[in-house]
Amino acid sequence: MATGALTPPAEAATESLLEFPDNFLLIDLCGEYDRNLTTIEDKLGVQILRRGNQLAVIGEDDVRHEATQVLQSLYSRLEAGRTLEPGDLDRELRMGAEPMFDPARDGDQIELFKGETERVEIKTRKKLIEPRTDAQKAYVKSLFANELAFGIGPAGTGKTYLAVAVGVNMLISGHVDKIILSRPAVEAGEKLGYLPGDMKDKVDPYMQPLYDALNDFLPGKQSAKMIEEKVIEIAPLAFMRGRTLSNAFVVLDEAQNATTMQMKMFLTRLGEGSRMVITGDRTQIDLPRGVNSGLWDAERLLKSIDKISFNYFTAKDVVRHPLVAAIIEAYEADDPK
Repeated sequence: MATGALTPPAEAATESLLEFPDNFLLIDLCGEYDRNLTTIEDKLGVQILRRGNQLAVIGEDDVRHEATQVLQSLYSRLEAGRTLEPGDLDRELRMGAEPMFDPARDGDQIELFKGETERVEIKTRKKLIEPRTDAQKAYVKSLFANELAFGIGPAGTGKTYLAVAVGVNMLISGHVDKIILSRPAVEAGEKLGYLPGDMKDKVDPYMQPLYDALNDFLPGKQSAKMIEEKVIEIAPLAFMRGRTLSNAFVVLDEAQNATTMQMKMFLTRLGEGSRMVITGDRTQIDLPRGVNSGLWDAERLLKSIDKISFNYFTAKDVVRHPLVAAIIEAYEADDPK
């Protein structure tokens, strides 16, 4: 694979010169109106100049070296025939270049990983998903390695999104027979009153974030067919009572709004051949005053049990708009607790 060759010019100790043989790929690397280069300049504090099929990176030694690694890694990605989207650039800036790792390429033993420095990828029918922070990477690994995993942290950190992606990966690779996505049907600080329609019409608004995540990984018609055939179920938490969930990938989202009894009920649904993921944000509890969150109790009671993993996220792991991380940090700083 022909990657840009690093050649520091003799006349400038603070400049590194990268040469890229394919001008068309170089255009994609730079992005529309050189926006990718501008992003790298802003994030790393370097200056990048285009000179024909070369890029000159100017800056202090450490950030200059990091910028050249990012550019080379992104160019290699394009050489491999893959796209370069804003999320891919964000991932490289957050985590740096890593060797490739795809659990699907390692056969059936997806719990075996080849080292902490390798890149984790999740294949779905519509796109390839890559964790964009170290916490996300550890979380994805734990989803493949453990039958029961918790993802706890603020909004926008990819807890549910990555869990659904892993579920789709395991479904299409034959490791599970179905996906079950659930949420407590709790109003977020509002009283919505009477909702018209049948039961599906009433509960679907609460489940919409799960539909959104699912539609990112499966073609619309295929997703609809799987839901119709019950290969994929999206249902409120209350509908889980009395069931045994076998050979399934099960996700409970917004678990901070499950009561202690609901959480116990849900956790004891785990059947043979299944994997279960519990996600929640302890700062967004919408339960009535005086009602304990089942997520708090589960964390307290289960943390010492082997083969149950707990993964935590912070505002630094937010992968939505950069303002979301700043908003979360502002609220956390103002929290008297």
